[in-house]
Amino acid sequence: MTSTSERRSATLSEIGLDKQNKATLGRLLVTGNVAYAEEGADGRMRGQLRIRPDELVWDPSILVMPHGGDLDLELFNDDLNTHCALLPSNGDRKFIWLVNHSRGRATLNLDGPGYYWFSSPTGNDEGRGLTGAIVVLGDVPPEARLDRPDQPRP
Repeated sequence: MTSTSERRSATLSEIGLDKQNKATLGRLLVTGNVAYAEEGADGRMRGQLRIRPDELVWDPSILVMPHGGDLDLELFNDDLNTHCALLPSNGDRKFIWLVNHSRGRATLNLDGPGYYWFSSPTGNDEGRGLTGAIVVLGDVPPEARLDRPDQPRP
């Protein structure tokens, strides 16, 4: 049986978040879990984020989308304090107020590969660790690439 830390390390390695110039930034959010968004038959992806009591950490703190597209996100605040969620989405960010023991829903559109930060900007939640990332895997389409010579990749 593997420990939680070993599973997390294996997942980060599998996705490529544990190396420089891969999907990047996997080591910055070290206190939470990693999870994949589930893709439905309709092509939309679904995920859940939870704030557990007295932890001030999103669970998972890294949500991985296999490709760009629409993400239906369900958020739970199981904590005894009020928090919020400031979420990335193409066109405009989404803000959801999460009073204690509440839940909310958001539909995000993240159509390009990369990492997108989310947090709870109320009080000092961000400073105390209530930040996370949605990582969208994939490569930039040819029409969006910079007009410059190929760069060496590790």
